[in-house]
Amino acid sequence: MPPSTRRGFLAACAVAGTSPVTLGTTTSAEEALPMETIRFCLNTSTIRGQQLSLEQIVDLAAAAGYQCIEPWIREIEAYRDAGKSLPDLRKRIADHGLTVASSIGFAHWLVDDDQERRRGLEQLKRDMELIRSLGGRLIAAPPVGMQQADAPRVDLRIAAERYCAALEVGREMDVIPQLEVWGFSRNLSRLSETAFVAVESNHPDACILPDVYHLYKGGSGFQGLGMLSGNVIHCFHVNDYPADPPRTEINDSKRVYPGDGIAPWKEIVGALNQIGFSGVVSLELFNEALWKQDPALVLKTGLEKMKALFAPK
Repeated sequence: MPPSTRRGFLAACAVAGTSPVTLGTTTSAEEALPMETIRFCLNTSTIRGQQLSLEQIVDLAAAAGYQCIEPWIREIEAYRDAGKSLPDLRKRIADHGLTVASSIGFAHWLVDDDQERRRGLEQLKRDMELIRSLGGRLIAAPPVGMQQADAPRVDLRIAAERYCAALEVGREMDVIPQLEVWGFSRNLSRLSETAFVAVESNHPDACILPDVYHLYKGGSGFQGLGMLSGNVIHCFHVNDYPADPPRTEINDSKRVYPGDGIAPWKEIVGALNQIGFSGVVSLELFNEALWKQDPALVLKTGLEKMKALFAPK
């Protein structure tokens, strides 16, 4: 388990008597995150439309120069259910010099129904077992099951208790569930809500999984990133969004390469730099136009654009 998960949660907890953080004005391109402090990751959704096998994705990611991958649990399940060997896949990943930085699962850990939530925690345990089999130690914990527009609003203190229960499952399985902001969701759509739940969980492994698109979609903006500690962001989902359609109408399919939209990258990278972020930046897109392109070109282009923003020459 990473030592950073034992550290404090909010840098703002020590803010008394200090100067406020100013974003977007004190960080120049030359002060962007140096490449040696972060790792560049591929979320497999970026080339989902090409319908490649996990083996092919691993090969392409390594050839493009990524350092790690972020597969979805449903993809690992499909690979296993096809009779393929998880140890063989783990070896293939390692032989390419890659690691599994994180994973995407959809266990119902937050829902109100007690029985469904218990089943959700059991699902979370199975998901964690899968990702552990590939050497992974992180999994996304979005508010799935409570994201619908007609879903009840969960009291944030109760949400914190439920997240703590998920974290305890993680302790058992040696995998950390990352509390994910979902901008379109009825619950945990904003960074402030997610940060409250993580803090209120009072758990040493509590952490947050931010996403550029979701922070925009939920209306959080990016100044709040400067209130966090870099130690509690292990993975940061990277993408961008266009000016049209407007925020209230935009959806996942409109995500574009980082730097190709209107996201305030100087502010974002500056905030991550100032809080000491040193985790993984993971390219996560769902753009159907990119799904029709040569996947090798998509991966090469995406990595080049991430490096241009996070570690410009």
